[in-house]
Amino acid sequence: MKKSAPLTSPSGDLAPAWYAHTHRDEVQSIVDARHGNPFAFLGPQKVQGQWLIRIFRPDAKGVVVCGIGKGDGLQATRIHEAGFFVAEIPAASEWKPEDGYALRISPSAPEAAEWESGDPYAYGNLISDDELHYFGEGRNWELHETLGANHRELDGVEGFLFAVWAPNAQRVSVVGDFNGWDGRIHPMKKRVEAGIWELFVPGVGYGAHYKFELLGAGGEFLLKSDPFARFSQNQEQTASITFDLESYCWSDKAWMKARGQSNPYKSPMSIYEVHLGSWKRVPSEGNRFLTYRELAEELPAYVSDLGFTHIELMPVSEFPFDGSWGYQVGGYFAPTSRFGNPDDFRYFIDRCHQEGIGVIVDWVPAHFPKDSHGLARFDGTALYEHADPRQGEHRDWGTLIYNFGRNEVRNFLICNALFWLEHYHIDGLRVDAVASMLYLDYSRESGEWIPNASGGRENLDAIEFMKVLNHECYARHPGVLTMAEESTAWPGVSKPTDSGGLGFGFKWNMGWMNDSLSYIEKDPIHRRHHHGEATFSMIYAYDENFVLVLSHDEVVHGKGALLDKMPGDRWQKFANLRMFLSWMYAHPGKKLLFMGSEIGMWNEWNHERSLDWHLLQNADHNGLRVLVSDVNRLHRDCSSLHSRDHEPSGFCWLEHSAADESAFSFLRFGDDGSCTAVAINATPVPRTGYRIGLPCGGYWREALNSDAQCYGGSGLGNGGGVHAVEEQWQGQPFSSAVTLPPLSVVYLQNG
Repeated sequence: MKKSAPLTSPSGDLAPAWYAHTHRDEVQSIVDARHGNPFAFLGPQKVQGQWLIRIFRPDAKGVVVCGIGKGDGLQATRIHEAGFFVAEIPAASEWKPEDGYALRISPSAPEAAEWESGDPYAYGNLISDDELHYFGEGRNWELHETLGANHRELDGVEGFLFAVWAPNAQRVSVVGDFNGWDGRIHPMKKRVEAGIWELFVPGVGYGAHYKFELLGAGGEFLLKSDPFARFSQNQEQTASITFDLESYCWSDKAWMKARGQSNPYKSPMSIYEVHLGSWKRVPSEGNRFLTYRELAEELPAYVSDLGFTHIELMPVSEFPFDGSWGYQVGGYFAPTSRFGNPDDFRYFIDRCHQEGIGVIVDWVPAHFPKDSHGLARFDGTALYEHADPRQGEHRDWGTLIYNFGRNEVRNFLICNALFWLEHYHIDGLRVDAVASMLYLDYSRESGEWIPNASGGRENLDAIEFMKVLNHECYARHPGVLTMAEESTAWPGVSKPTDSGGLGFGFKWNMGWMNDSLSYIEKDPIHRRHHHGEATFSMIYAYDENFVLVLSHDEVVHGKGALLDKMPGDRWQKFANLRMFLSWMYAHPGKKLLFMGSEIGMWNEWNHERSLDWHLLQNADHNGLRVLVSDVNRLHRDCSSLHSRDHEPSGFCWLEHSAADESAFSFLRFGDDGSCTAVAINATPVPRTGYRIGLPCGGYWREALNSDAQCYGGSGLGNGGGVHAVEEQWQGQPFSSAVTLPPLSVVYLQNG
């Protein structure tokens, strides 16, 4: 293409030779922020054997190049009224670009002070070829150190290296409060081999707000938040923020060491699920959130006092819309700034670990929102998502689906998971909506989805992604947990990848949750007709490493709070809930309970307000809390209630077919030889002389009675324990007649 005429000397004098190589169209493309290769034109350039330094600063009235030769520097010539300057290095100078220089800028704003800065266009390639290569292969597991905003010191000059993947963009600039959000000032260099744009901006410090401005594939202007930002604004404000991730000093060395040596399958695990924005608020201060540091002073101690072993946080990655509860992520590497900065979040996790509490976070790789500042059509094309809506859109949720078949997208997600484990000492990831990733026809009718290469409905790319994800998490961070929220009968979700499984450590037991809630919500008079709902879960209890869950999903959208689901009058509602929770803790599998369930909330969970803590002033509500604390401690301290959660040898039915009595009983065994006998009476009728088989004689202590007066019950029970006599019953050599209070669970333990 023929270039436009060269520039003429602004003074009208005889133009130097380099003017003939500074064409109007290139200058204008810089001025218009359309130049796709600014490093070929800006900064130090050798023209006709002479070094020039080209500078574009629309906010400057004058620029002096410092550090070349002697004196006060070289005054750059303004050759375009928009702020394009050129400094000519004297021919006699021995200066070379590697010798360095700085720019002293006189601002055009009347009261602004003069400042000195490095020139972003004086630096060569800063991202290594290896980093780019491994990214292209989808296995640069430290990708956050390549992309995003990373602090650098180059030749004694401090600043930030900005980098973003946008292979189809025509031009990318970093914009922020350090350049007046002017996309003309800092256009970036494209590393064509990887589709990554990079630029080191000297002088940018921590706390700077920034975004990426793109000229998209179709010529559209886009303003995008940094997918790798460590810190971000929230809600309507969506700027990314530079942050120092290296300064926090952890105090959880002992916890991390012990975690690496632990066996989660043999250990007690009782999880308290929390939405940080509504666990507790401050009504006297406009219903504001507690900060991470305020939460750190209250929540870990509360959870520890209740006997839970872990907290599971609903998504904490930055998100714009409160009503999504965090499940529509906007900032993948940034803990939400609603509650503080990243170090405040670290402090919260640190305090949890010091209280002996593990931290699991909900992680959302299944989909992402369509917000204009986010990943959707990031460079003007379907980059992170599939272009075809039959593959790339969740119409139910109004979100987009990751293209798991693309190396760079898989790399982004797996690096993100590893980032939370490494930089925030997270102890586990609960992976959201796994079923939607496994099946191409998830929530789709015929003709609304595209089969895989074999004609099936399995998403083969997503399956491979999950296998690699789990392999890397466990290989790099021994002792961590990965959990799948998966609601179908997909085989081997929690089996190792080398055995054909997906490699998750655990799977949420949605079948138990659905059946048990269906059973417990029925009036006791009708339960005899639904006895199988109470016992069916043991048929598949060892197919996976299950976590029994009563999560936030069961107490929203008109489903009612747990207490309100229970049938009967007030007393029976509390008795039913105490029975239900005690039964849950006796059932094989790890445990999860959503916040507020332990105090007997009457109202559905509402993310906009605090839990109803005032309820604890009532004896029955406080009694429920005491029961949860006691049953958690039993679960934690008694090997028989946790060490064989995933082994058939840890469970034995005593009675599972007494439908007419709505009663059932079983034994739990521990690795240390301990045994717990559990008997459940799901009717309001007390049962005396209920005989259960026991494996040995002697005294069996009543370790828990959900009808105890301290929990708000009637106080009917077994006087502290029973004696087993040598009378065979239910396949056991010994037995004892016990009293089962109404709507209750009784635990008996030997020794």
